[in-house]
Amino acid sequence: MSLQHSTNQPKTPQQPQVCGSIIDAQGREIPITEQMIQKACKDLEQSRVEKVKQG
Repeated sequence: MSLQHSTNQPKTPQQPQVCGSIIDAQGREIPITEQMIQKACKDLEQSRVEKVKQG
């Protein structure tokens, strides 16, 4: 015989912790996401590569 522990509570996905926010032009607070950081890093790297090619 085995015992099983069950709960009737629905499982909710865990929300990522917000590490910061930005304020947009309309004054709204926008949480900074990992995707936003990754895009910013990619854009920065691309601009660095373009600058090296120019000069």
